[in-house]
Amino acid sequence: MTGIRIEATGVARRYGRKTAVRDVSFVLGASQRVGIVGESGSGKSTMAKIVTGLERASAGTITVDDRDLRSIMSTRAGRLEYRRRVQLVAQDTTSTFDPRHRIRESLRTPAQILGGHDVAGADAAIGEITTELGIDPSWVDRYPSELSGGQRQRMSIARALVVRPDLLVCDEAVSALDVSVQGVVLNLLKRYSNDHGAGLMFVSHGLPATAFITGELVVMNQGEVVESGRTLEVLEHPRHPYTQKLVDAHLAVEEPVA
Repeated sequence: MTGIRIEATGVARRYGRKTAVRDVSFVLGASQRVGIVGESGSGKSTMAKIVTGLERASAGTITVDDRDLRSIMSTRAGRLEYRRRVQLVAQDTTSTFDPRHRIRESLRTPAQILGGHDVAGADAAIGEITTELGIDPSWVDRYPSELSGGQRQRMSIARALVVRPDLLVCDEAVSALDVSVQGVVLNLLKRYSNDHGAGLMFVSHGLPATAFITGELVVMNQGEVVESGRTLEVLEHPRHPYTQKLVDAHLAVEEPVA
């Protein structure tokens, strides 16, 4: 794994007359874990979609290892390679897993299309990642409805990691989970990042989880970046009134239960 460097410069995203993101700039260095926090409507999830290539910026640029993302996404080969290198874990696992198929089928697809494996190779890759993440191997042969929300989210992470991406983008990936389950999932992500040098873009409205897993922080409000810096420095000594408001709302920044 070589890591990946992503830089956003003056990024904007408009939907008709509505501006969701305005003049956003930040750097996500190779192997860095960066948090993007803000309330609903702050534009953080829109930035996650732009970084993963699911949406295009209306203005500004995203560069990937000094290459323009629009150029990369202009060819099928470029899109496939980028989707192997950058994977998304969303809050809603219903879009990740087809209820008609066992979990294994949903993990085989990226392993074959993006990882270049045949069926046997895909199953081997699935076995490797579930073992590494400490996931019960029997889960892969169940249907999504047979797993709890926390179990499905862990399998969603396994699906993203089965292709060994350089960057994992987590969009509210633990927000709907109980605190104890959040701790399990966060530790999975942190351990994988540490072991493989993978970067992490952690999009969340939850400050404790973000403080636990990230080293750098970007605070967004109404589509704009209002503050950024080292995570604990920003949260312990906020300079912007909006950041202070977020901190006050959470009372204290504590590590989740592991």
